[in-house]
Order: sequence, then structure tokens, then C-alpha cells
Amino acid sequence: MDLIISNSSNEPIYAQICSQIKAQILDGRLKEGDPLPSMRGLALQLHISLITTKRAYEELEREGFIESFTGKGSFVKAQNAELVREENLRQTEEYLAKACEKAALAGLTIRELKEMLELIMEQ
Repeated sequence: MDLIISNSSNEPIYAQICSQIKAQILDGRLKEGDPLPSMRGLALQLHISLITTKRAYEELEREGFIESFTGKGSFVKAQNAELVREENLRQTEEYLAKACEKAALAGLTIRELKEMLELIMEQ
């Protein structure tokens, strides 16, 4: 499992870990039952605090992406199709909001933006 942490990002390190692990689960790189590195092992690998990895894993567990077992570790949880769809919708809305901001800066009309979206979706 590859994770890249940026100290210059405005996003907290635990959130960077969460978003990258979620992305790997959603795109199928991490599958149901796959083990995650131990919290201590991940902290050592990324040169960060154990508390930070613990917070990330707790967040992922709370959101239903992983499950942890005392003495065994943390594993990718079987994904509820509705949960996956909802997360993909949330991310799509976030990206579209950013695209709309850029379109407004460029002076695009809604019609031009729709045409652009249709062209991209056809590819």
C-alpha cells in the first residue's frame, strides 16, 4: 500500500491517510479482507506519530471502510454498494464544484460548461 504524505498540504496528515486509503478501496486496489499495515508500522514507514495513524484508522473504521480486531490488526471491510456509491457521489460533487469555480473564472457559460462535460463523458 503506497501512501504519500505532504507536509506542505493544508489537509491534516490523518486526513491525507484516510483519503488515500479510501481511494484505494474504492478503485479496487485494496480489496475486502486485505490487511492494512499496523498502526505502529505505518507510523514508522511514514515518519509520523502513532497517534496520527491511530486517528486515521479510527476515522476509516467509523466511516465503514475498515474493521479492526484486537491482536489481529486492521482489514478492509466488505463494502456496502450504497456506501461506495454515496462516497463516489460526494467526490463527484466536490470535483464539479471546483470545476464550476474554474469555469466561472474563465468566463464560461453554463451551456459551454455542459458541452464540455458532454464531450468529456463521451470519451
